[in-house]
Amino acid sequence: MSDEFQGVDLIGDVHGCAISLCLLLDRMGYRRIDGVYQHPVRKAVFIGDIVDRGPHIREALHVVRAMVEAGQAEIIMGNHEYNLLCYLTPKADGSGYLREHTPRHQRILQQTLDQFSGHQSELDDYLDWFMQLPLFLENDRFRAVHACWHQALIDRFRAEQGSNHIDKAFLERSAVQDSFEWEVMDRLLRGTHLRLPNNEVIVSKDGFKRHFFRTKFWAESPERMGDVVFQPDPLPEHIARMPLNAEQRSDLLCYGPDQKLLFMGHYWCEGVPVPLTDNIACLDFSAVKYGKLVAYRLDDEKVLRKDKFVWVDVAREVGRMDTEMGC
Repeated sequence: MSDEFQGVDLIGDVHGCAISLCLLLDRMGYRRIDGVYQHPVRKAVFIGDIVDRGPHIREALHVVRAMVEAGQAEIIMGNHEYNLLCYLTPKADGSGYLREHTPRHQRILQQTLDQFSGHQSELDDYLDWFMQLPLFLENDRFRAVHACWHQALIDRFRAEQGSNHIDKAFLERSAVQDSFEWEVMDRLLRGTHLRLPNNEVIVSKDGFKRHFFRTKFWAESPERMGDVVFQPDPLPEHIARMPLNAEQRSDLLCYGPDQKLLFMGHYWCEGVPVPLTDNIACLDFSAVKYGKLVAYRLDDEKVLRKDKFVWVDVAREVGRMDTEMGC
C-alpha cells in the first residue's frame, strides 16, 4: 500500500452481487467519480471470487477492475477465477481443457458463461486479466489470501516464480494432480481439508456430494474431527466425535497467534461477522445466498476488532433487487 492511503478496506467474495457491492462501497464512503469508485484516504482489497453464481457478474467485474486499474484497489485470485481460467484453457496436447468439462463444473460456472454469452471478446479480455492477479498479498501490516496461508508453499512459490503471480506454464502444470503447482492452487485457493472416514459422503446444502470436509488451519491443539471442521455443513455427530489420527494431524496447519493479521474469504460463513482469532478474519458471509457482503476496515490495529466489520445484509437490504437490475 502506498503512503497516500491511510486505511485499507478488505472485501469478501462478491460472486456477481454488483448491487450489494455498490451499496457496500457507498456505505464505506467510496464515491463513483469518472466511472471509478474511490475514497479520499482509503484503498480496497478484494479477496477474490468476483465471478460465478450471482446475477450481475459482468457488472461486478467492471466495478472491481476499474478500481484496480485506477489504483484505488488491489485484488487477489479466488478459486472461481482460477476454475474459470482452467475450464476455458485448452491443454497443450489438445486432449481437452485444464479443468474437465463435467456437469458439476459446468453447473458452478454456468452463470458466468451465460452472462458472457455474446461477449466473447470481453470474456477473453477478463481471462487475460485473471492471469495477472496475484495469489496472495503481504506487507508490513497484513496478509491476504483467498483460502489458506501456507507458508512453506508460499516460500517455495516465491523462490521459483520470483513474485506472487502465476504464468501460463504454471497454470498448465497446476492441472496435474499432486504436482507442486496443483498443491499451491489447491491449498491457497481452496484451503485445507480432510477425507471423511469409511468412504462416507456429505451432501452439502447446494446439493454436491463431498468426500472431504474443510478444516481450520489455526486450531492449535485439536483432538477430534469436530475441533477442526470449518464449513457451513456440519459433520455427522459420529464423525465429529472421532479422534484425529497421526496422518490426519500431519495434514493440518497452524497459523499461530504471533503471525501477521490474515484476511481470507471462501468459507461461506453465517451469522454476525467477528474475527476467527485475534489475527484471522474470514470475509465470506454467503452474499450470493442472501447472506452478507462483508468488509473489514483495517487501520493501524494489531489485534482484529469486531467493530471494524461492515456489511450489506443482502436479504434485508437488497432482497430480490439484485436479480432485477444492474448497478
